[in-house]
Amino acid sequence: MNTYTFKDGSQKDLLNFSGTVPVKYGNSYNIPIRLWILDSHPFAPPICFLKPTVNMGISVGKHVDAHGRIYLPYLQNWSHPKSTVTGLIKEMIAKFEEELPLYSLSPSDAARQSELLSYIAKITEGETDMKSKSKIGGCRNEGCFNKITVVGAGDLGIACVLAVAAKGAADKVVLLDLSEGAAKGGTMDLEIFALPNVEISKDFSASADSKVVVLTVNSLGNAQTYLDVIQSNVDLFRGIIPAISHYSQNTVLLVASRPVEVMTFVSWKLSAFPKSRVIGVGANLDTERFQYILTNLLKAQMLAKDAWIIGEQGEDKVPSWTSCNSVANQTEAMAACNSREKVANRAMEVLKGKGQRSWSIGLSVADLTESILKDKRKVHSVSTLAKGCCNINSEVFLSLPCILGTNGVIEIVKLEEDPLVQEKLQSSAGSIHDLQQQLKL
Repeated sequence: MNTYTFKDGSQKDLLNFSGTVPVKYGNSYNIPIRLWILDSHPFAPPICFLKPTVNMGISVGKHVDAHGRIYLPYLQNWSHPKSTVTGLIKEMIAKFEEELPLYSLSPSDAARQSELLSYIAKITEGETDMKSKSKIGGCRNEGCFNKITVVGAGDLGIACVLAVAAKGAADKVVLLDLSEGAAKGGTMDLEIFALPNVEISKDFSASADSKVVVLTVNSLGNAQTYLDVIQSNVDLFRGIIPAISHYSQNTVLLVASRPVEVMTFVSWKLSAFPKSRVIGVGANLDTERFQYILTNLLKAQMLAKDAWIIGEQGEDKVPSWTSCNSVANQTEAMAACNSREKVANRAMEVLKGKGQRSWSIGLSVADLTESILKDKRKVHSVSTLAKGCCNINSEVFLSLPCILGTNGVIEIVKLEEDPLVQEKLQSSAGSIHDLQQQLKL
């Protein structure tokens, strides 16, 4: 065990291995290396460094940087359980035989090498001249109270980063890029234009101490059926959720990956977090649009305050209400309900024409994260564990009006009792539960 110093100066005692790997490059060489094993192993890959002696120089190339850190496709594509330390070392040998990472120094160059070795020692022996020496578990940067991590650097992930940054609710936003190879596309543009308080990383440790972790990743495998697609996503989450949970044990998981109801359930199971701290973006966007249409297009402002879209994302979403205007008698009550139903149907027709693009979901995610970070106690329609509501007895996540605060869902708001709405929710719960039963967690 030794103390490892991360890029920002925070430190942690980690298990590590030092030794040599045999490489044939004309002659046979023993390349000295050091592997640092994170607490989230085997879900997260080791951190790998060369460990040159005084008479060895580092050959900077596509697999090694100037400080001796090793970068390999095997590390970038790390996925438990198929990835192992043994497999990593085998690829390391193969890549080093293509491009030798070290060379012999002349006596004069060896003297200058000591400065580099001193720098590497600061990283790998727990010595640092940085001011920040906080351990993982506290906030890494002084004054950084609200930190958000967005997992996935696709269009949706980048949209979430931009929307959250624009809201200004977070002191720091980390984009965890799990894609292969170097930065490309939108991620590269984020690096080029360097937004303040936004960090891009491929290392799970960069997510440490996040108040909210937004999951946007979706598998792009060659699955043939809908079930195969979801199972591929589940397999992807198996390598992500345990590592995220390790580094941010008190975070709120906000799931935007699809299908959101199933992937929120998967995140809850894999994280073992309380149900209040695992939520899906659900029908938040649809509800905001629904209320806007009622208020601004149909001029039904009084109705909009109590109107919600609940249930599943997509075609099976349901309009519902949290209260009913007080009326003098049953006849007036019936008339009020009929009027409300007509207006709701018109609003739903308008809503059908509105797709959900990455940037619009990003705005919805920013809305939700602000409510959580600022403890606003605002009501949102989000995917939450619906067991016990509307006579649902299975462990499924459906969108329901929830009061959100620092610790996620504080309370589920009681809906008006409507047999037709309850029937639709129970039908959605049944189909989702049947699908979940076929998945391998």
